[in-house]
Amino acid sequence: MDLIPGGCFRLQDSAASSTELCPGVYRVILDDPASGITIAVLIIPDEESLPSKGGRKKKPNTELKSKRRKAPPPLVGDLRWIARDDLVQLDDDGHVHPFEVVRRRRVRPLGERDQQLFKCRTEAMAPFLDDKELQQWILIHRSLKPLINHAAKSHGVSTNYIYRQWSNLCRWGFDKLSLMPGTDRCGAPGGRRPCIPGVRQKAGRKTREQRIARAYKRILPPFQPGYSAEWAAAIRAADSKIPDPKPKWPRRCELIIASAFCGKAEEIDGRIEYAKPALGTYPNNRQIQRILTECRSILERIREQTTKHHFKAALRGLVARNWQGIAGPGHAWAIDSTIGDIFLRSSVNRAWLIGRPVVYIVVDIWSTAIVGFYVCLTGPSWATARVSIFNACADPHLVGEVWGYQAVLSLSPTPTICHTLLCDRGEYLSQGHRTTAIKLIPHSSYTPPYRGDLKGVVEVLHRITKDEQFFHLPGAMDYRRQELELRKIDPADCTMTVQNYVQYLYEIFAEYNLTADRRHRVDAHMEAVGVYPSPAGLWAWGHAMGIGYRKYTPADDLITKLLPEATARVRRDGVRYAGCDYTSAEIEQEQWTTIARNRSGWDIPIHYYPGPMRSIWTPDDTSRLLKLTIRDDARASPETTRDEWLDCLASQTMRWPYQQHENMMTKQDHLARIRAIEQEARRKTEEAIARAKGATPTMTEARVMDVAATEHPSGSEKKAAEDIREEANEAHQDMIAELLRSADYDQ
Repeated sequence: MDLIPGGCFRLQDSAASSTELCPGVYRVILDDPASGITIAVLIIPDEESLPSKGGRKKKPNTELKSKRRKAPPPLVGDLRWIARDDLVQLDDDGHVHPFEVVRRRRVRPLGERDQQLFKCRTEAMAPFLDDKELQQWILIHRSLKPLINHAAKSHGVSTNYIYRQWSNLCRWGFDKLSLMPGTDRCGAPGGRRPCIPGVRQKAGRKTREQRIARAYKRILPPFQPGYSAEWAAAIRAADSKIPDPKPKWPRRCELIIASAFCGKAEEIDGRIEYAKPALGTYPNNRQIQRILTECRSILERIREQTTKHHFKAALRGLVARNWQGIAGPGHAWAIDSTIGDIFLRSSVNRAWLIGRPVVYIVVDIWSTAIVGFYVCLTGPSWATARVSIFNACADPHLVGEVWGYQAVLSLSPTPTICHTLLCDRGEYLSQGHRTTAIKLIPHSSYTPPYRGDLKGVVEVLHRITKDEQFFHLPGAMDYRRQELELRKIDPADCTMTVQNYVQYLYEIFAEYNLTADRRHRVDAHMEAVGVYPSPAGLWAWGHAMGIGYRKYTPADDLITKLLPEATARVRRDGVRYAGCDYTSAEIEQEQWTTIARNRSGWDIPIHYYPGPMRSIWTPDDTSRLLKLTIRDDARASPETTRDEWLDCLASQTMRWPYQQHENMMTKQDHLARIRAIEQEARRKTEEAIARAKGATPTMTEARVMDVAATEHPSGSEKKAAEDIREEANEAHQDMIAELLRSADYDQ
């Protein structure tokens, strides 16, 4: 056993018979192996070993009386001169054990008065805090009294003051902190003082009326009595009936008073009404608030002010980081969608507003880099989610070509398919996800319902994107800002098309990957090798260190597994899908259109990109995918998105009944004019026949006369007849020659 000065040990009860020492906890003051003496003080005696005071035991008093002031702890510090060999023997026998006394900690910081008190104590007890000086005084005088008298005389304090501080040092340890005043643990806070009639009056400061009356030797009872145990029980019972989240305190107090203190009913003018309580028969708001808060912790008070979901999502304590447990970059991705706070215009006709887009973001959890995104006009689903995954792991130049922008490689190496995907519950449970995940992403998971906060990195990036576009894009809005909640959007400010918005988001995300501050993620080893503190820097460093995840997936597999399927028709004038013609060099070389013209057309399976209608893919005889591009003379332009083209077809379909009506009205007008011409011709013919006299010329003679009068230059009927006869003979001869030539080729 180490008898270190200032250390403590505990002597068991079984050692009382073999030594004169009382069982309990001792603190070592001095250990002198040369003289074989150990000086210690008993600081915590066992209660059974304390001498009895004698006399009869007091009867327990069941009546509630005011509590007496708590007695101070007894003084300790009597020096015990113990033979060192006896302690060693007791230790060998297992009767002595090491012990530690934990010093109490102050709850509140020291005030000005406490600082002065602490300074006085430390100055007066300075000789006792010096181990060498304390041991010299004890060994020379064989007592502690000369040192106590010397300290009291030197600092102008009483010996009782020194004895009390010596007791504190012995009980809590020889350190300045043992002399810290304990005024923070005294006084009224924390003690319950229930008011019971005839036993205890209301505690606390008197009201102004009572203080004025007392100055004139009058005692006034309080207008508002103190709350009793019955009131407290009624208030807690009424408050338990109010569901969470609790209303604000004024409304909460009203409900409690109405429920617990307005229960009596009386008949007033033949009607049964609840009687209002009189003054002083119900608690006020401050009393209700005190009763409901004094017995509840801070955490319970926070929970009752909100719902369970909101507490878990926004108020719960953070116990981990979202990247903990992830091996490295490319290993785990999180995908989420949101509605863009901006109205877009159609690329077909910029005068059309097509609504707000749905934006998907795919984020690498370890590096917080945005590896892909997708903008569409349809609602969130697995069909649109897997297109965003295609954008993340496909060739960036291919995606840029489809959308019509120049790709900038912000992440090196380029992302490939991930190992684990974190998505929403609706997308995870879909049949399409099951089919895709088995072949490409076997490890996927989802967050609980309505717990988007568990994918915090994606939610934060959505907020960052909206904040960026609010200050940069015309027509952008932010519904989280209170001053804009009732503000209407001016359509004239909305100028972005889907293509413009995609290009804008690409620049925003590329800037984020290269410049976002990630200094809190750079540890000492990263800093030593010069890792740039950005998502792109973390991505590159993780792959350079070999902790990144990369998996080769052929481009054809990405297209067939992630892009939607459809059916196209091979026709004599091209491959048609959605009313637009597509072609490629392979199709022209194999002359698909010629076969379709001479035989019949056929259907082919295709995979299309839901964004711009620039390209489609179809398998050929060798099981490889052919890329077909839209023709220049197609009805839709390459940058037109599929949703916009469907809007055009829908608009055309909706306008067709009105066009049919306009066509019918136009045809009716022309039919009426034709009938008028027929009637006029019939009338004039009948008049001419009625006026005609003599022989009527034949049809041939009439024709010759009409030609001579209208077309022949000479105006002579004889020359016109000769020309007509000559033309007829030439036509007859040409017909005979053609017949003879055709006979030469017959077999």
